Amino acid sequence: MSEPEYVCLTLLADAQESREAFQARLTQLWTEVLRQQPQVYEQVYAEAVEFTEHQGRLARQYMVALDAVDALLEEVRRRNIAFAPVDREDLYSRYEASGPEWYQIEH
Repeated sequence: MSEPEYVCLTLLADAQESREAFQARLTQLWTEVLRQQPQVYEQVYAEAVEFTEHQGRLARQYMVALDAVDALLEEVRRRNIAFAPVDREDLYSRYEASGPEWYQIEH
């Protein structure tokens, strides 16, 4: 069985949304995905340690298995969380998603 390949998913805060409010929405998203679709949650390998900025908005990045991106994007859309376009050709290995800037999510 080959190693999964990952893409970077960047979730975006609403304009002027505080870090705390955005973090609360992300926590709610991941809690619901874990409860309702554990097979999708298991495909989220890592979360960026730090929030970043993307086009003037607060952002959080995740490494997600390519096979799970569509299901996860459906959940993100359902919860009205904005996201940057996903480059499905820019693939990462587990090794590349294991640096100090990434927190590996335990499953």
